[in-house]
Amino acid sequence: MGGESTTRTAPHSGGTGTAQPGGGRLGQRLSSVAVALGLVLFLGGFAWAAVTYRPYTVPTSSMTPTIDAGDRVLAQRVDGGEVRRGDVVVFEDKSWVTGAKVVKRVVAVGGDTVSCCTNGKLTVNGKQIDEPYLPKGSLAENQNFPAVTVPQGRLFLLGDQRQGSLDSTAHLTDAAKGTVSRDAVSARVDAVVWPWKGSLKRPTGFEALGTLSQPGPLGTIELLIAAGGVLVLAGGAYGPIAGRRARSRARTARPEAAGAR
Repeated sequence: MGGESTTRTAPHSGGTGTAQPGGGRLGQRLSSVAVALGLVLFLGGFAWAAVTYRPYTVPTSSMTPTIDAGDRVLAQRVDGGEVRRGDVVVFEDKSWVTGAKVVKRVVAVGGDTVSCCTNGKLTVNGKQIDEPYLPKGSLAENQNFPAVTVPQGRLFLLGDQRQGSLDSTAHLTDAAKGTVSRDAVSARVDAVVWPWKGSLKRPTGFEALGTLSQPGPLGTIELLIAAGGVLVLAGGAYGPIAGRRARSRARTARPEAAGAR
């Protein structure tokens, strides 16, 4: 009997069977877990933001340069009792504006005595306050105002653009001497998101007077959304990438000669 020569093709998956078109079973399971976890983080981040924050468009330039006219901000829903000196808050007071939200910076709280100006600076409880958020070269106030002692449960608020802001100094002759009730506050501005300016800087000039507010959870929410998006994209891309690699290996496999038999 003459020798018979044949050829056979090497197995595509190391001799254990055909290659999985979308990667191995373990890879597919991990891919599914990544997509599911990514969706939870991504949607959970947006849900958390929707519960915690409210968007506002600031219509005036009274908070320039911190917030310009037309800027879109995210404000954390807070109770008025959580407000601290230096916070930029959203409030509504009919004696100021009827039926509209107002955005100003809290410079004094109940029990504080505020006045201006000493050496060109705002003074709270006898301490001169550094205000780096004011426009460069601008005054702490466009005119001096007498010392005001803020009643308990109320706030004294100013705009960062002092020359054009209708703030507490414009209401000094009111019965409340320009102060606003803490209960009128509905939110605290955390960041300017359109055009993007990011989170507001810490008002360090008020640190010597007491505890400042802690930043809201916006940074954590951004990380959750970003991490969720990455996991969804990575998990969704695993199958096509693994399948393409398997097909590439199959195309480059070389036939191997079988011995005579």
